[in-house]
Amino acid sequence: MLQQLRPAVMLLIVLTLVTGGIYPAVVTAIAQVAFPHQANGSLIKDDNQSVGSELIGQHFSQPEYFWGRLSATQPVPYNAAASSGSNFGPLHPDLKDAAEARIEDLRTEGSEDRDVPVDLVTSSASGLDPHISPAAAEFQVPRIAKGRRISEETVRQLVHQHTQGRQFGVLGEPRVNVLQLNLALDQQTSK
Repeated sequence: MLQQLRPAVMLLIVLTLVTGGIYPAVVTAIAQVAFPHQANGSLIKDDNQSVGSELIGQHFSQPEYFWGRLSATQPVPYNAAASSGSNFGPLHPDLKDAAEARIEDLRTEGSEDRDVPVDLVTSSASGLDPHISPAAAEFQVPRIAKGRRISEETVRQLVHQHTQGRQFGVLGEPRVNVLQLNLALDQQTSK
């Protein structure tokens, strides 16, 4: 029995060192050298202060800021520790009620006569999506311009500057990172 136990214990020690120590250290070192921005959380900095990650949405509710997609995380919006979707299907009454409430909120902000883009009234699968569609950004332009007392054209130019195309030209849809756009708005209006 000891003849079988000794190789098993040695194998456990060797595999623990390799898979629990050496491999993670090598992968971390490669990532820090090859992709330091991504390896450190894709953090967005403003005056050398981290203000968020370009991968996780943030809650904006003030009328002078662009609003992102709804967050399904509860009770705190965009809580990465509670990432999940609502799991409501398209016919679920709670999804319909939540979408109608959000549409009403958006319409009371001065956009009564336009169709509301779907990504402003639904959450993403993770509940943490940091992006909105260009149509969702365009929908909010009049409210932002009025709240910041700047021209709609200035806001549209910022939206255009912060619209990211499809990845590799074919994957996904064009998108706008809400946090980056709101930071650009703050810089624009502080001039």
